[in-house]
Amino acid sequence: MTTPDILVLGAPFDPEEEARRLRRTGAGAVVTFTGQVRSDGDASLRLVLEHCPGLTEKEISAFAASACERWPLEALVIRHRVGDLFPGEAIVFVGAAAAHRRAAFEAADFVMDYLKSAAPFWKREIDGRGARWIEPRSEDRRDLARWRAHT
Repeated sequence: MTTPDILVLGAPFDPEEEARRLRRTGAGAVVTFTGQVRSDGDASLRLVLEHCPGLTEKEISAFAASACERWPLEALVIRHRVGDLFPGEAIVFVGAAAAHRRAAFEAADFVMDYLKSAAPFWKREIDGRGARWIEPRSEDRRDLARWRAHT
């Protein structure tokens, strides 16, 4: 079984370099997703992501291991930022490499659904109007729940 490569980082990472590393595996299919901080027009925006060191990595590792059990992956890479982030900065990278496209697509989608709605991160958006906590949307929870129907 593949061992997921997971890092929770307080500094920027290079999604392009992560994708290049995955392509070097020689897998037939490589699927990547990079999420970045959206711009809110003219409003000065900052996203603050907090986590519980140790616990967050443990939870993500357990979930990622379940993806590696569920699909025949050659590699699974997860990078997630914490701290202060600004528009255009990468927040998350998920990359899955497999012999065939379906496994790579589904594994990457599965992991992103978890990271978006259930991973132990706390997010605040700060702009000219003030600060507000960001909770997963009902759509995010539905996206994750659909995988339970496929077990």
